[in-house]
Amino acid sequence: MSFYFRDGYLYCDQLKVKDIQSQIPESPFYLYSKQQITTNYNAYSEAIEGLDAIIGYAVKANNNLAILKHLQKLGSSAVLVSGNELRIALKANFKPERTILNGNGKTIEELMHAIQNQVLINVDSEFDLRHIQQAANGVGKRANVLIRINPDIDPQVHPYVSTGIKNSKFGIQNNKLDWFLDSIKSSALLNLVGIHCHLGSTIEQTKIFYDATVLMLEFVEIIRSQGFELQYLNIGGGLGIDYHKQGKILPTPLELINSIREILGNKHISLIIEPGRSIVGNTSILVNRIIGVKTNGNKNFVVIDGSMAELIRPSLYNAYHHIDLIEPCKGQLQTFDIVGPVCESADFLAKDRLLASPLEGMGLAVWDTGAYCQVMSSNYNLKMRPPEYWIDGNQLIQIRKKERIEDYLNLFNI
Repeated sequence: MSFYFRDGYLYCDQLKVKDIQSQIPESPFYLYSKQQITTNYNAYSEAIEGLDAIIGYAVKANNNLAILKHLQKLGSSAVLVSGNELRIALKANFKPERTILNGNGKTIEELMHAIQNQVLINVDSEFDLRHIQQAANGVGKRANVLIRINPDIDPQVHPYVSTGIKNSKFGIQNNKLDWFLDSIKSSALLNLVGIHCHLGSTIEQTKIFYDATVLMLEFVEIIRSQGFELQYLNIGGGLGIDYHKQGKILPTPLELINSIREILGNKHISLIIEPGRSIVGNTSILVNRIIGVKTNGNKNFVVIDGSMAELIRPSLYNAYHHIDLIEPCKGQLQTFDIVGPVCESADFLAKDRLLASPLEGMGLAVWDTGAYCQVMSSNYNLKMRPPEYWIDGNQLIQIRKKERIEDYLNLFNI
């Protein structure tokens, strides 16, 4: 792994994180390993060898342009959920015809942009299908679509990231499939090229993907029997990563693909997978500086300059991120909540963690922040979104500037 300890100091690849922190005036900041991103992507690339398959990186997990360009050069395609994600994907040189636009609330403008660029579009509802047809009429081009089917399979994850059960806002009801097929048949501007499902995120069992693929292949046969020439089966993404650092054995990309390789057999279908978290999640840490240590008599707190504004997952999902000091500390071991300066009781990065009582100014790292962290950051309390750096070999390179208050003030016309 790219993050490891040596002599009490945390390293990223060949560089000591404490030395990096001393070079960077801004705090907190995100620090990535470019090599780890490459390793994670290659694990998928190697897993699909022998299959007709597309790796569609989920841009929503992390949309840093440097990371997107790197993944594109490695051979990745892109999976999008907004018109602006399409714009940045084109900026990163992803091939639009191998790019997929998801979403349950796509606007006409977004759809027109996608159709103009020949992007594959997932149909999510009756109104979504109507909007796609309106957009195709407006552009004067045929839209290549996949139907997003809700397989009603429980991925056994946090309900906020479960997307394939019957009460989800995503996908069509299975019993309405014939209506969608008839509607697509009747339109000269709709071309059905595949079907899609997405079960959720942080999935820890390959059997969940297997069950979904078996069911989706049944739908492939049903749809083909009605005269459609389906090209793609998109099974989504969602593999989890080891946030807890307790040695839990999680499925690898190879184990995921091998679990469905045989049932794909000679179905003459191209597989699409949509990994996000499992490509970028463990490639980054959020590096913070300790402002001070306090107690209220019942609890001990380490107050850092990072907060829910820079990393909201713990506050939003009660998500666990591992916490470490980035340097040796001889302080007494105590149990702390790790909190930020934002004026909310929900502003915490971790609770009830055993740490050596640190000194002011020491560095503290939040692990596994490559996915759904910086992209969900905000300006709450007028915190400015943090800068991002990556290590490329033995070089530290800034890949996103820190926002400034001047950037924010420039948004106002007064």
